[in-house]
Amino acid sequence: MNLSNKTCLVTGGSRGIGRSICLELAKSGANVIVNYFSNERAAAEVVAEIERLGKKAIKYKADVSCLEQVSTMVDDAYSEFGKIDVLVNNAGINKDGLLLRMTENHWDKVIDTNLKGIFNSSKACVKYMVKQKKGKIVNISSIVGIYGNAGQANYAAAKAGIIGFTKSLAKELGSRGITVNAVAPGFIETDMTLSLLKKNTGIEHKIPLKRVGVPEDVANAVVFLSSEKADYITGQILAIDGGLTL
Repeated sequence: MNLSNKTCLVTGGSRGIGRSICLELAKSGANVIVNYFSNERAAAEVVAEIERLGKKAIKYKADVSCLEQVSTMVDDAYSEFGKIDVLVNNAGINKDGLLLRMTENHWDKVIDTNLKGIFNSSKACVKYMVKQKKGKIVNISSIVGIYGNAGQANYAAAKAGIIGFTKSLAKELGSRGITVNAVAPGFIETDMTLSLLKKNTGIEHKIPLKRVGVPEDVANAVVFLSSEKADYITGQILAIDGGLTL
């Protein structure tokens, strides 16, 4: 895929799937804004890796749950690069627990970051994409948002909300030359999913491809949806799960 001279903003880009997305976008020729919230060192390492690939990158600290911070980040990124071609809404957290034990704070934190964060970033970027009459938004949902999971009511609700948001925004923006799609990862090896994988020992036997995924499996799909090869695809939810949800 050729993303030469494209400018991509990746939220939550300092680790896990977000880190892999940033690197794969850069390998395809894109310049990247690496958003992070708490781990500045990790974000700096991603920037350094992108620069070693010969592409431009900057790190930017912003809490995606805060519209003011996100708007400032997007405005600054636009001033720096002159355009925003691709937005990857990846930032997410989990605060797992059964509903009877789940605190209001844990519910709000997950919804604010995982769902409201996508509203904030999309709203801030779309004003520039509309002016450009083109753009691509790729949202990171989850198979949990499709079929649910005990102990993850907050996470599942947010990820299901992303699916509805993706489809609705695709209908709103299609006439403006902007595509909006989502990927729904299954069991992917990251720091965030480590405890979940431990609880689901042997899950690979339930997956048709007989393995759990790696961040690059998700990143490769994101790169495709960010490229001109996907110009006639919008409003779609692509499961990256090895066939688990079949």
